[in-house]
Amino acid sequence: MKGKEAQLSELLLKLAKGCRVQEVVEEYAEVDGQMRLTKRKETRKDIPPDLKAVQMLMGSGAEDESGWSDEQLEEEKARLLAVLQEKTEKKGKVKKEKKDD
Repeated sequence: MKGKEAQLSELLLKLAKGCRVQEVVEEYAEVDGQMRLTKRKETRKDIPPDLKAVQMLMGSGAEDESGWSDEQLEEEKARLLAVLQEKTEKKGKVKKEKKDD
C-alpha cells in the first residue's frame, strides 16, 4: 500500500495534467418487498488541468509565484505540463523495456 504522501502526489499530478472521471448514479426502489436497481446512469467528465495544482507541484521554490501575472502562470503551467508529459513517457518506456527483458 502506498503512503499518503505518494497518493496525494499522484492525485495532485493527475489534477495538474487534467483527467477524465467516470461517475455512476444508481437509483433503487422497493419492488415486491425488495430493493432493486431501477435506474443506472454512467457519465464521463473531462476535468481540465488545474492551475492551483500546478502551483502546488512547483512547491516551495526560490521564487514567490504570488506576484506572477496570469500570463506568466499560464506559461509556467504549459512548461510544467510538458515536463510531466516527458517524464510520463520516459516512465512508460522504462516499464516497457523491463517487460521485454
